Parts: sequence; structure tokens; C-alpha cells
Amino acid sequence: MTDRISSLQPYALGLFRIVTGLLFACHGAASLFGVLGGGHGGATVPIGAWPGWYAALIQLVCGTLVCLGAGTRSAAFVASGSMAYAYFSVHQGTALWPLQNNGESAAMFSWAFLLMVFTGPGALAVDRIMSPARRRRTAAA
Repeated sequence: MTDRISSLQPYALGLFRIVTGLLFACHGAASLFGVLGGGHGGATVPIGAWPGWYAALIQLVCGTLVCLGAGTRSAAFVASGSMAYAYFSVHQGTALWPLQNNGESAAMFSWAFLLMVFTGPGALAVDRIMSPARRRRTAAA
């Protein structure tokens, strides 16, 4: 049973990456374009506003890259750092625990993306399809 579960690990990581990236990209799209109910009470973030507009842009771009599995480790690193910054600059000052300071999503996204930096994209990733080793094997065949 353990061998069977272990053999599915790349697919579980891939599914985790896809769902987490999609949710993160949705936050960015909501803030930038007002879709999905919009961010900040239905409004969009003014262009160039620090740090909200840049955070939303990072969410949209990095979330999309992570979801696709393109440049996963780099995009996840940037996304993790942006959420750590958000947690400590916005949420931590109001209370100690994420449950008290409404920083749960920032903390969870930060740790989830940091995990992806170390685990990689898993299965079903553009990185896996376009890897140099795969291109060499295809060209040699």
C-alpha cells in the first residue's frame, strides 16, 4: 500500500501546485481587474499603488506560472517572499497569531510556496515537458 501511495506522490504534488497557483492567481485577478467579486470590497487596486498593486501583480503572474508549472521554483520563491512580507508588514502588527490578525491566508500561501521551492513542480508541469533532458531524448529518438 505504501509503495502505491508513494508512486502517486508526483501527481499529488502536481495537483497541490495547480490548485494553490490557481487560488493565488485568482487573488491577483480580483485585485487588479475586479473579477470574482473584486478585492478590497469589490474595488480594484489603483495602478502603481504600493504595495497593493505590486502584490496583486505578483499574485497574478506567479500564481499563473505556478499553476502551469512553468518556472515553478523561481515563481514559488517570489510568491513565498511576497506573502511573508505581507504577513509581517500588514498582519503581524495587529496581533500575534494569524487567527487573530487575519493573516492566515498570507501565512499559508507563504509556507505552501516555500514547500514548492524544495519539492519542485510534481507531475503535469510545463517544466517537465520542456526540460532540456526531455528535449535531448526526443531529438535522439
